[in-house]
Amino acid sequence: MEKKQYRVQVYEVNHLSSAEVACKTIMSTYKPEELPPANVWHYHQGVFLYGMLKVWEVTKNQEYFQYIKSYFDLLIDKNGNFLFARDELDSIQAGILLFPLYQETQDRRYLIAAKKLRHLFFSINKTREGGFWHKDKYPYQMWLDGLFMAGPFALMYEKHFQESELIEQVLYQEKLMRKNMKNEDTGLFYHAWDETKTMSWANKETGCSPEFWGRSVGWYGTALIDILDLLPVTHPTRNELITELQQLIKSLVSFQDKQTGLWYQIVNKGNLHDNWLESSCSSLFIYTICRAIEKKYVEEEYLLNINKAYQGLIENMTETTDGKWSLKGICIGTSAGDYDYYVNRPTSKNDLHGVGAFVLASMALDKLNK
Repeated sequence: MEKKQYRVQVYEVNHLSSAEVACKTIMSTYKPEELPPANVWHYHQGVFLYGMLKVWEVTKNQEYFQYIKSYFDLLIDKNGNFLFARDELDSIQAGILLFPLYQETQDRRYLIAAKKLRHLFFSINKTREGGFWHKDKYPYQMWLDGLFMAGPFALMYEKHFQESELIEQVLYQEKLMRKNMKNEDTGLFYHAWDETKTMSWANKETGCSPEFWGRSVGWYGTALIDILDLLPVTHPTRNELITELQQLIKSLVSFQDKQTGLWYQIVNKGNLHDNWLESSCSSLFIYTICRAIEKKYVEEEYLLNINKAYQGLIENMTETTDGKWSLKGICIGTSAGDYDYYVNRPTSKNDLHGVGAFVLASMALDKLNK
């Protein structure tokens, strides 16, 4: 009886419709080449278009697919050449769209582009333990973001080209994050870790940044779910990752705002007056928990949490003014720092970080309903 009650509550919102409204709002605002930052290969676009891909997979509306394809075709020439930053994990994330594009079109330009991104793993700098630097301008630093930026792409590449060493690479990067960045008391992960312990924000003993920044924890959870989707079902590390995911979700719901169902910019400090509810991390947490329920990694009782969170997004973070939809409360792009740095970051409306995460959350709930 309890399970039926949970499912009735999830059915109250048309999640697919919400995702389509979000996608069409961005499509009506920007041509594919104008997606900010305009005419640049970037993970901002990759996150949003990844969400749009999920909408296309359900609706088969070619308008969505053509929009995605147009973004990539404007940047990749007939020989598979394209410009991208070659010293950062962020450049890899948009590559997850190359494989479905190739599958649908059989255009080999997309595989050539994927090979170029794959070669970043050979050249990107590493810590002494072999952890990828997040970017060259952040030397000797690992960030939680990096697992989502590079992990799913590496496993998609492995599936297509059978390079099994990429599986172990992804799992090793995640293991290093757990070793160096997890706080056992809260079950949460610090945003960044400095091997040299010299950054102003770095703990002089652990090297960790001092706070649990919402979106970075969201990237980590999203990466875990997507990695489990792509990891061979017989791989011996699966159960270890599932246990880690279960612990993370248990921790996340303990910090969920009781009134709105949302999560804070600094996840564990909702009691502080200058901390604030943030929509992109809330969306990523919904995605993570929802997919974990779908895959039966966690119990269906968590449906209460994600339903409340999604309602919180709709009621507190979305607006429709003069017929125009918007999502607010989205933290702009952010480096690592201290508490004051994070809580003083500006927010924006319809930033692709947030809209992409919102679409992913909506589509995960839509799939759970079916």
